[in-house]
Amino acid sequence: MKKCVFLLALLATLSACHPSAEKTKLVRVGVFDGFGGSQTCIWEAAAAISLDPDMCVRTITTSDIAHGVLDSLDAIIVPGGSGSRQYLNLGANNAERIRTFVKNGGGAVGICAGAYLYTDTPDYACLALNGAAAIDREHDNRGHGIVAFTLTDSGRGLFPELAGRDTLYVMYYEGPVLIPNPDSGINYETFAIMQSDVHEEGDAPAGMTNGRPFFIGNAYGKGRVFSSIAHPEGTPGMMWLIPRMVRWTLNLPQIPYSETAVDCERFGKEILMTLADNDYEADCLLKLLYGMPQEKIASLDWLYAHQSWDAKRWVQGLLYDNDPAVRVRAARYIADIQYLTYLPDIKAACVAEKDPDTAAALQQQLERLLSLRKR
Repeated sequence: MKKCVFLLALLATLSACHPSAEKTKLVRVGVFDGFGGSQTCIWEAAAAISLDPDMCVRTITTSDIAHGVLDSLDAIIVPGGSGSRQYLNLGANNAERIRTFVKNGGGAVGICAGAYLYTDTPDYACLALNGAAAIDREHDNRGHGIVAFTLTDSGRGLFPELAGRDTLYVMYYEGPVLIPNPDSGINYETFAIMQSDVHEEGDAPAGMTNGRPFFIGNAYGKGRVFSSIAHPEGTPGMMWLIPRMVRWTLNLPQIPYSETAVDCERFGKEILMTLADNDYEADCLLKLLYGMPQEKIASLDWLYAHQSWDAKRWVQGLLYDNDPAVRVRAARYIADIQYLTYLPDIKAACVAEKDPDTAAALQQQLERLLSLRKR
């Protein structure tokens, strides 16, 4: 029951779809929330859609799909997690419902595992929506971190805000290595190319990820499919790429997003987590749990510098820490990573704060988060 209440509150915060969406002509987007999907990825995909004032978002489950929810949506997003487990959760009939939805004109965005699910990979449970096949599957756990990519001419047209930079950076977490599948009958367009060689973990071979497709798009019947092997929705300054991808799938015009949301200069280099970094990251969790205030703050500094993936789930409770300096640092951390999921918590922390100086510092971070949606 508590989970249901939380999700309702979250979706309300993220401009959830409601009956009035039809009257205001909002673009209705559903984020798949099923077994195999990462909860963090689900939250972040929904938050990214909330940056677009012309869109509303809700989560959808397998039972929703079976009951016809796709008839009330314009586009769907399958977020990160495990593509094969998401397929298992969907089942063959729901998989066919998604294919029919796109074939009839719906938009579909797949992120990381979602892109994997959309492939036509031999001997892999997938939807065969994007004309690609995933290779080197035995080394899927190859590593993660901020990686480099470049845009093609098509990509510069789709993301003109990024066109002036030769190299760009975004969060990657063990995304699929894609090649064309000539047997699929689908030709995709490449919008961006991976430049980083990620092989820090799982005995992954070198030279597999660099030079591979990073963003691809294709037609499927009357609809369109966009696949991202990386996580713009989990990258400060790049979350807006997700609603832009949705717009592409629906042939909608581009719109500008807030200057706060569009920050392609946030990262100027790769930040790949090493095995030693993974160990230190685990130590940081212990310090956040049991350390002195200065240890907690130092841990948050390190976690932000390394763009820790896991720390997103650790920092929420620090907004209610006994130490005011920790509370403020936690709020700044959340604002720095632009984690809109915790917007209700920062609001609550501001209301509950008794110390005027601390309250003012918390309010400043709250305003930074709120500015993401201003245009």
